[in-house]
Amino acid sequence: MHDQIVELTADLSGSPLYSDDLAPVPAAGRTWSMWNISALWIGMAVNIPTYMLAAGLISAGMNWLQALFTITLGNLIVLVPMMLNGHAGTRYGVPFPVLLRASFGTVGANIPALMRALVACGWFGIQTWIGGSAIYLMLSIIFGFTPAGPDDMLPILGLSLGQFASFMLFWCINIGVILAGIESIKWLETIAAPFLLLMGLGLLVWAVNAAGGLAVILSDATVEQIRGSSAADFKFWPLFWPSLTAMVGFWATLSLNIPDFTRYAKSQKDQMLGQLIGLPTTMLLFSFIGITVTGATVIIYGEAIWDPIALLSRFDSKTVIALSLVALTVATLSTNIAANVVSPANDFSNLAPKKISFKMGGIITGVIGILIFPWKLLSDFNQYIFTWLIGYSALLGAITGVMLTDYFILRKMRLSLEDLYRSDGAYAYGSSGINWKAIWAIGAGIVVNIPGFLSQASAGAITVPHFFVALYDYAWFIGLLIAGSIYYSLSRSAYLPATVTDTE
Repeated sequence: MHDQIVELTADLSGSPLYSDDLAPVPAAGRTWSMWNISALWIGMAVNIPTYMLAAGLISAGMNWLQALFTITLGNLIVLVPMMLNGHAGTRYGVPFPVLLRASFGTVGANIPALMRALVACGWFGIQTWIGGSAIYLMLSIIFGFTPAGPDDMLPILGLSLGQFASFMLFWCINIGVILAGIESIKWLETIAAPFLLLMGLGLLVWAVNAAGGLAVILSDATVEQIRGSSAADFKFWPLFWPSLTAMVGFWATLSLNIPDFTRYAKSQKDQMLGQLIGLPTTMLLFSFIGITVTGATVIIYGEAIWDPIALLSRFDSKTVIALSLVALTVATLSTNIAANVVSPANDFSNLAPKKISFKMGGIITGVIGILIFPWKLLSDFNQYIFTWLIGYSALLGAITGVMLTDYFILRKMRLSLEDLYRSDGAYAYGSSGINWKAIWAIGAGIVVNIPGFLSQASAGAITVPHFFVALYDYAWFIGLLIAGSIYYSLSRSAYLPATVTDTE
């Protein structure tokens, strides 16, 4: 063992739970420094949803400082489980679905893994739609054709042929990167990070110069125009708590499957500092750029333009537009591949390691991403933040609670690496391969949030007691605490020293 890195010494290649894609990364293959991890996070955090994240908060009534505070605090909170779950990836070199086998069982791990995978498929579709929209606009400007109108839409899809073709073109680019393998992802993130930061800062400089200075952009008069009528009856605290949960939910996905990346880290120091440097700082900076540029559009164009793709269509220079849209496409690609494909590819592979490869799992993710019609999910900011982000955070918070309780509290960070790949080992939980205590725990953490979700998703049409509506504002936190507590209560007497071993 070196620097708390555990390696697999037994030959388990014949096990049905083992494949080259899911195997522990050997010490020699753990080459990612903290700068690689930071670049990964910069590449993931610089994207259009991040740029537009403050839009939902300000349009709901917050001022720009309140919006930035909420976004930053949410990211600092989610950074904690991010680092904690990343520990097991770095120590044992295993991906997320394999780590789940310790707490949920060798078969039961597929339940939370698929829950995480389906959320990622939704995000993959959203990001692919955004990237396709950038390509569509770029082509319309370069070749001078008129964007499609309502009469040009294809039935069922609700898109024009050009929009759907651009969507599919970007989809193919994403799949191409996945088929190139994990090292191509590392290369993409490392190259994209400085380029994206440079383009973001360039956009910020343009906004400040064109609008007459930062003080003018962030003045009360400008911000009030962005907030609109929502500012009149605005109360901070009732909006803050559900918004904070939504901000945590934004990266609650990665807080689970971060072992998919930290398994390649050189040390715990590299994975922890890399995440600290890359995640909250980039989210704060890019959200601030979104607020500043949008404030500038109020002064320059007389209206708040939150969508950067729509903003670029106002520029006169085709060169500037083309370069900017290339940057947006790269930003969306770097986010999509790392955040929304790696995890479900591993998760689907975990269903049948010998039959479903990492690359095949990526293709499955892509197909599901088309079938969810992501362009409809993004049509309403309220549904996007308070239904989509909070809704899935309730699912993932419960899984997080079980994982952290199992690894840190019950097992004291000690696992049997060999048994994670044995169908008859310590994590088989009898003949079923399912740890029902973990399943019941996440079920309890999810069920308590369902009434609030139904009320939110139906816009109040489904009447539920106010208690559950209020509880839903804290869905991720509630799910984590309930699932973690129940799992601990059910499991603390069951862990004998013989099952808490460490292959070192």
